[in-house]
Amino acid sequence: MSTNDTYLAVFTSNKSSPRSQAWYAMSDEERRAKDEEGLAALKAWDEDHKDAIVYEGGPLGPTKRTSPDGVADVVNELTVFVVVRVASHEAAAKMFEGHPHFTIFPCDAVDVMPLLGSDPDA
Repeated sequence: MSTNDTYLAVFTSNKSSPRSQAWYAMSDEERRAKDEEGLAALKAWDEDHKDAIVYEGGPLGPTKRTSPDGVADVVNELTVFVVVRVASHEAAAKMFEGHPHFTIFPCDAVDVMPLLGSDPDA
């Protein structure tokens, strides 16, 4: 497969969405239980898709934006990312249907886009 088959998947989460508000309204005990459930589901998803995962990625932290105006702290909806290699853009998007990040954790969606440019394996 070429880089035309490599996709960046970025999970998004709006901190003011009802899903996020419900997550943070849980007690610490409830959230810990959900975390355990979600981490087990993520491990199973990773195992099921290990042949397609190029880079496991991970959670994204606080953001600094550099612009012509300088450097500033900003808040965006980018939460987690992973890089996968599959036969098509459609296949890449479909592999995230029912993903634990939005069936258990409070992510809202996953944006899947092709990585363009030279082949990193070349």
